[in-house]
Amino acid sequence: MEKDEYRITDILVIFLGTNLYAFGLVMFNIANNLAEGGVTGITLILFNLFGIDPAYSTLLINIPLILIGAKILGRRSFVYTTFGTISLSVCLWVWQRVPLTINLDHDLLIAALLAGLGAGLGSGFIYRVGGTTGGMDIISRILEKKAGISMGRSLLALDVMVLIASLCYLDLKHMMYTMIVSFVFSNVVDFVQDGAYTAKGVLVVSNHSTKIAEAIFADLERGVSFFKGQGGYSKEEKLILYCVVNPREIAEVKRIITEIDSNAFISVINVHEALGEGFTYDRPAPKSLLRKRVR
Repeated sequence: MEKDEYRITDILVIFLGTNLYAFGLVMFNIANNLAEGGVTGITLILFNLFGIDPAYSTLLINIPLILIGAKILGRRSFVYTTFGTISLSVCLWVWQRVPLTINLDHDLLIAALLAGLGAGLGSGFIYRVGGTTGGMDIISRILEKKAGISMGRSLLALDVMVLIASLCYLDLKHMMYTMIVSFVFSNVVDFVQDGAYTAKGVLVVSNHSTKIAEAIFADLERGVSFFKGQGGYSKEEKLILYCVVNPREIAEVKRIITEIDSNAFISVINVHEALGEGFTYDRPAPKSLLRKRVR
């Protein structure tokens, strides 16, 4: 039952994301004659040159790409991508027929920022649950899976190629503002994908690693791991401590370490993603906090 509910939640998130994406595309990109990257950019080229509705061309262009994605990304991604593509086409059709106009006083900078924000938020939500809206999204997910390239960066590179082709109907001024759209879009996508997993990794080299580990677990209820290491100069073997914590706990971790060993070597690194207790599901309250509550 939980598995079915989880999938329903994913579908709802994808539907929300495609609505945001379509809303931004119609109200900001098309309304202000701004281009777009990827397959969406190709549909805009067809729209401006031949009057083909992006709602229809989006679906038709994506069919072969979805079939490719089915073989590489697996059944779940295929289902989510198919739904995302159809949902995007439907949302584009609907928003183009909604009698709504957003007056930005012909400010292309604001239009570009809002276009990138709307598309980035929408796409980021979709990617977070393992879906795509088809097109270049499929290629980007393949690059992320096979080469470890973030979707935001690969999408930006693919966008540039389509944007150059968009010069067939855009002037240079609108193209420059469209580049702002693509830049904002790629950064918002990465932020939405990684934002919920904000964490810091702490590496500690000390002669008192065991005591430090015990203190971190006792005060913060954070798990630690040990790696065997050897000093490059001294050749001494030591236990290297590794711990992943919430950014707001960094100061407390440093305090714990320096109180036990003021000469300890500490390295704080950014963690791209943290899954498990304390990050994607709750952990017990730290004992230090429990003591404070009792008082």
